[in-house]
Amino acid sequence: MSDVDSGPRPLVRRAGEVEYESVSAAEGMHKGVLVGEDDGAPNLAIRRFVLDPGAEVPKHTNEIEHEQYVLEGEYVVGIGDEEHVVSAGDSLLIPAGTVHWYRNEGDEEGRFICAVPSGDDTIDLVDE
Repeated sequence: MSDVDSGPRPLVRRAGEVEYESVSAAEGMHKGVLVGEDDGAPNLAIRRFVLDPGAEVPKHTNEIEHEQYVLEGEYVVGIGDEEHVVSAGDSLLIPAGTVHWYRNEGDEEGRFICAVPSGDDTIDLVDE
């Protein structure tokens, strides 16, 4: 058996196979894991988020960095002390430990892909 055979197995997951769950700290946000540790991905996880119209995600930090790519819609992302209106095609880097939040003030869903390192992540809500 070669090293290639002992590594992760290739995966093709169709859009209809992804299950979405509500994010407990954010009413109106849903997450689907596209590829992750449960699929044998040793280093990264790719997740897809849907932010409903009117939804807000409170200020929080994560132990791990986030790279994001906006797929659809327009919404506000707060990073540190600044707010940014983002829309399809925009990319973001949110370093580990950085306070961030989301707010969808529009009438359409906001959708984005989020890539994160595999492993545990602690999410801490930030008191205002």
